[in-house]
This record gives sequence, structure tokens and C-alpha cells, in this order.
Amino acid sequence: MRLESLRVELRPRSPWEAVELGTALVRTNARAIWMPWLLITLPVFVLVNAAGWALGMVWLPWLVMWWLKPLFDRIPLYVLSRAVFGEAPGTRQTLTAQWRWGWRAMWPMLLWRRFSPMRAMTLPVDLLEGVEPKRLRERRCVLVTGVSGTTILLTLTCFGFIGALAMSGVSLAMLLVPFEYLPELRNQVWLFMEYQPPAWLVVVLHVLVWGGTSVIEPFYVGAGFGLYLNRRTQIEAWDVEIAFRRLRARLQAGATTLLLVVAMAVTLPSHAQSSGMCPLPQVKGEAEAATLKEVFGKSLVDEGSFKEAVGRAYRDPLLRPKKKEVRWEKRHPAEKKEFEPPQMKWLSRLLESIGLIGEIVLWVVLGALVLALALTAKRWWPWLRGGLSGRQEPPPVDVTDATLPEILPDDIATAARALWREGRPRRALALLYRASVEVMAERAGVALVPGATESECLRASRRMPQSEDRDAFSRIVRVWQYAAYAQRLPEDAEFETLLGTLSQRFGWAG
Repeated sequence: MRLESLRVELRPRSPWEAVELGTALVRTNARAIWMPWLLITLPVFVLVNAAGWALGMVWLPWLVMWWLKPLFDRIPLYVLSRAVFGEAPGTRQTLTAQWRWGWRAMWPMLLWRRFSPMRAMTLPVDLLEGVEPKRLRERRCVLVTGVSGTTILLTLTCFGFIGALAMSGVSLAMLLVPFEYLPELRNQVWLFMEYQPPAWLVVVLHVLVWGGTSVIEPFYVGAGFGLYLNRRTQIEAWDVEIAFRRLRARLQAGATTLLLVVAMAVTLPSHAQSSGMCPLPQVKGEAEAATLKEVFGKSLVDEGSFKEAVGRAYRDPLLRPKKKEVRWEKRHPAEKKEFEPPQMKWLSRLLESIGLIGEIVLWVVLGALVLALALTAKRWWPWLRGGLSGRQEPPPVDVTDATLPEILPDDIATAARALWREGRPRRALALLYRASVEVMAERAGVALVPGATESECLRASRRMPQSEDRDAFSRIVRVWQYAAYAQRLPEDAEFETLLGTLSQRFGWAG
């Protein structure tokens, strides 16, 4: 590791700070990562989808692309591992490196270790360290210890982001559907969920998932790389090593100046002697001391006074806060008696009275509850017996008014109004719906199969030449569906308006 050329500040970080460091590296080198990513993954995606379409197994491309993700993860890891120690590699260099870099570590990743949630953390260990296979497992365990929970949560979070992006594409497509076609679209979606969806729809879903994966997967690899750098910094003290290397570089840069200072310090006494300066003579007598005082004045230090001042300084309790304390203690000290609180009989009696009153209240509540259950047994006992037996019969459903009439009357408007006034609104709406279907089939020139659904009738109504007829038919279909399936009946005024519109558009007698 060329630690002196690192482009990031290495220091012990929390796991989520390390994740943020990795995502910041991905954002900084976005072009160097996503250009080779698209140039490699897009042709593979097109190829596997074409093969799945040709084989009639449109579900297979999604599985293949998901299984090959560790192979594609080498691209962002290669860029980040080079960019963090220098300049990011170019697109051509990254593409060329994928043919020969990291293949030995890919086979376990694509086989028995494919379902590991620790892939973001273990991928740099397998591809960047070059550890012997015998020690590789031990090395992974050492680096993963302490961040396994963060790594698993990172995997789940990125998986959720991919699903959210794919569902966002589906939601965007739903926003572009006109409002009048939403009921039909809903029915089609339910049909696709019950039966096999068309191949083109599965391919569109594959495109959305691949797009979400292409956006999130480099950030997933970058976050794992940030965790890897942080763990090596904590274990191997990279930050301390970098500080010592920088200190050594500064010392080497100032070595010449340091040697010059040392040389001057060594040669200074001889230089002073040669220049005529004499050392301070030793005081041997009173005469010499008087002479020195006369020459040097008050700057001469008295050795006795100096020693006394030094002694006073050392005896200062602020400089040497030490003292010796002597005290007498018994050899066999008496045992300390535990503190016994004074007995308060009135308080204990009060607490006992409160407990007795609470117990009486609870028994009264329980008796009232049992009495209430006994008085209402006629209401809940049959329901309880039916629920325990598991053979509760559903109430009969009255479908008389919801059935469609087989023979239409001559005056449809009058017959429908009469049914409405008799209190049979669903029968009246069924009559209007059946008559509208007959007119629609005649004007659209289609032959409906027996038992055709509302959605099939709506699709057939698109062939009617006039848009007003299509709108009127869509309106009666919606009103009929609300009445038949949701028990939502129109108001009297709304029914009259609907009847007038249908009579005018379909030529019924008023």
C-alpha cells in the first residue's frame, strides 16, 4: 500500500461515516465508473434478454443479470481502488483490466458465496489483497468483525432502493394512462397476476430493474470499499503510520539544517577561546570573590544563596505535595450494625387496608363482567359456536336484481324508470346496461361472445364512430360496475340525467 499517496483523510470513523466516505468517492469518480459500467452491462443485458425471448423463458434474463452482479462489481471497485491512491483510470484502461483482473476470486463469488450478504465488505479483500486461499477466510473474518450488522443493513437498504426505483418507473407509466382507461388497466393487471403476463411486459420490468441496479450498485460497492478502508485503518493504524511517514519526510527535509546547528554547537567553545574570550574563573577565596564582584558587578551569583533558594523551592508544598500522616486504628474494629428503619405499624395497616379494598373492587368488576356475559349469551354464543366449529355458513346473497334481462322491452326508458320507482334500482341499471351493450355491438359492428365482461365491452366500444356514443357507453358501464360490485347506487337526479343521455344517444323512446 502506498499510503503516502492516499487522496482521502484516513482516521478512525464510525461504520456509517465510512459508508458515506465510500459513496462520496463514487460521486467524485462518477464518469470513470458509469461509462465502463454501461459499456459492459448494457450489451450483456440485451444479449441475455434476446436469448430469453428466443427460448421462450423471459424470466431467465433477470436471474442471469442478478447472478452476474459480482462480476460487474469489479468495475467500480477497480476504479475506486486506483483513484484513492492517485488519478482515476480511464474508460479504456478499466475495460481492458476486466479481461484479466480478479477472475480467480470470482468463481467462489458466483457459486457457493453468491448469497452472502457480506459481499460489499469481502469483495475488496478477495480482489485487492492477494492473500493466500488458506488465510483468505481468516482475513475476511478479521475485517468483517464489528461491521457485519452495518454490512447486512447496507445490503438490504440498497436492495430496497433498487425496488423503489423500479416501482417508480411503473408509477410513472401509470400516471400517463388516461383516467377513463384506469378500470380496464386494473382488470388487466389482475389478469396478468393470475395468468402468465405477456413477454413484452416482462422485458419492460427487466429494463426497470436493470436501470435501478445500474444506479444503486456502484454506490453499494463504494460503501463497502469505505468500510474496508476504515477497518484497515482501525486494525493496522494507517493514520498513525501516515503521520510518522510525514514526520520522517519533514525531518529528512531539515536534516541539513540540523547537522549545521550541531556542528556550530560543537565548534563554539574552541571558537570562543580563539577569539580571546576567557571562561568564568572559579571563586577560591575572599580576595578573588571581591575582585570578581568588582569586575562583574551584581551579575555574579552567590553559590550559597543560590543553593538556599533551590532548597526553599523544593520544599514548596505546591511543587512536592507529599506528606506523612500517622494515626491509630483498632486491630479488631467492631462490626457495623446495619441500619434498621423504625417500625411504623400505622403505615403497614394502611397499606393492608388499601390492598384489601383493591381486591374487593377487582372481585366486584369480575362478577359484573360474568353477569354481563350471562345476560348477553343469546347474542354471542351462536356466533362463538359457529366460529369454533369452522362451518359458518355465509348469508345468502340476493342476486335477483343484479341479473341481466334476457328479453329487452320495446320502451327501454319507460321500463327502466318504472323499475327505479318501484325500488329496484339495480334491476333498472341492469336493463340500461344490457340495452346499451346491444346498441354498442350493432354500431361498432362486433359480435360479443356469451358472458363478455365489462372490460371486453369497453374495448369493443372503441370501434363506434362517434365519440359521444363512446362516452355515453363508458358512463353506463362505470355506473353499472359501481352498483353491481361496490353497492354504490346513483342519486335520483343522476339516474334521470343518465337515462336522458342514453335515450338521446341510443334512440330509445322517452
